[in-house]
Amino acid sequence: MEYDVVIVGGGPAGLAAAIRLKQLAIAQQRDITVCVLEKASEPGAHTLSGAVMDPRALNELFPDWQQRGAPLHTPVSEDRFLFLTQTSALRTPNFLLPACFINHGNYVISLANVVRWLAQQAEELGVDVFPGFPASEILYDDQGAVRGVATADMGVGRDGQPTAAFQPGMELLAKYTLFAEGARGHLGRQLIARFHLDAGRAPQTYALGIKELWEIDPAKHQPGLVIHTAGWPLQRDTYGGSFLYHLENNQVAVGYVVGLGYANPYLSPFEEFQRYKTHPAISGFFEGGKRIAYGARAITAGGLQSLPELIFAGGALIGCEAGFLNASRIKGSHTAIKSGMLAAEAVCSALAQGRQHDVLTDYPTAFEQSWLHEELHVARNFKPWMSKGLLIGALMVGIDQLLLRGKAPWTLRHTHTDHSRLQPAARHQPIAYPKPDNTLTFDHLSSVFLSGTNHAEDQPAHLRLKDATVPVAVNLKTYAGPEARYCPAAVYEFIKNDAGEDRLQINAQNCVHCKTCDIKDPTQNIVWVAPEGGGGPTYPNM
Repeated sequence: MEYDVVIVGGGPAGLAAAIRLKQLAIAQQRDITVCVLEKASEPGAHTLSGAVMDPRALNELFPDWQQRGAPLHTPVSEDRFLFLTQTSALRTPNFLLPACFINHGNYVISLANVVRWLAQQAEELGVDVFPGFPASEILYDDQGAVRGVATADMGVGRDGQPTAAFQPGMELLAKYTLFAEGARGHLGRQLIARFHLDAGRAPQTYALGIKELWEIDPAKHQPGLVIHTAGWPLQRDTYGGSFLYHLENNQVAVGYVVGLGYANPYLSPFEEFQRYKTHPAISGFFEGGKRIAYGARAITAGGLQSLPELIFAGGALIGCEAGFLNASRIKGSHTAIKSGMLAAEAVCSALAQGRQHDVLTDYPTAFEQSWLHEELHVARNFKPWMSKGLLIGALMVGIDQLLLRGKAPWTLRHTHTDHSRLQPAARHQPIAYPKPDNTLTFDHLSSVFLSGTNHAEDQPAHLRLKDATVPVAVNLKTYAGPEARYCPAAVYEFIKNDAGEDRLQINAQNCVHCKTCDIKDPTQNIVWVAPEGGGGPTYPNM
């Protein structure tokens, strides 16, 4: 199948790019064919975010989004920022909060529902949206330029042989291909390596966001209330914090973000999140409530100094595939949408000149001249400062954001990849996490159940080991088997075989596609690839 533009990933960036291309084509009375490939069973099914959304980019994409019924129903009504100790909470007065923590004019949303709405708008404009079709291979022409992607064969058994349900994949060829897979996209990784897009850039850093959706007592619900915390239960040298957002319909989104540059291999982000909910300043919201959904996703958090080169012959990286998240604001939806729009405008201009398969230099130029670049420049030192520990980080972020307004004459750089910061277990003490009570705190498997995760069992492994001996010989021996703890879905567990020897069991059926293993594995031995289309979580309004 041939298109003018193929977009890999049907999240905010990919759909915004598709919509903008069609808007420009209509305005210029031209025909631009656009296809969006999405690996989830439906748009939004793999989309997870907090989320509080800044509508700035959406205002540009659809000035009439309210009339069109965009699901932004709950404006932020109050901001609270708390520093937690194990038994107490200190609220920071709002006049002392940097602007990045003020959400007046923003909306508490379900990003999954916003993505579903964006997909509807795209289809109404004539975009071909294909859910359930993961792109598995990048196609190149004889000169090495990207000329499209191929989808994976369907109905292949675990042994690699076709089953009775076999359907061959298809090649989708394009004049330009935009990659919008989200954080740590498996094709994006290949492009960054092949074209050396990260040359001269600071190492990319990531965080893991874990989220639950609750239905709470109406008497405790405050639509638009936004609470963020720092401190307990994490140690002061570990980057992280929580969010608690009151949506409509007596629902609350609660979650925890842990920077993946942590050193202690005994740390479990999932268990830290469960423990956080027991804090006396937090637990009261959930008394009499019911947990209704669960999910997790990695976050690309390195900021401006870690952004790779955005372009290469035949295509570009957009959204969290590149890393446009504003970590200081804990927001990436509006930045993803804007990046998709900027790339679309560059593609439209190139197509109008009769070009194809070349480098879209207009895209990074437009980015550098945009409000998006300015916003990320102001926020650039937030994550490097916070990575130095809570006390130093909070002090220096206050100076950087309140006094210097993000215009400091210096730019801090990340110096290490997240996986390289994990230290041997001998340097740390195990962490004793409390057992779940199944009312407020829960185990992994009951949580994965609420994510709606499912994969066909008879298919090739999508979690691949470069060397099957490394998990036991290195990870278990040196790091006490960290994959059993950093994974928020109990995919990895060390068990004994019949001879009493340790082995790593991979429960790929549980995988929620968060990509943490691909990022945090200390030997970079685990490689995440897209499974058969439609597999993975089925998030509702997450």
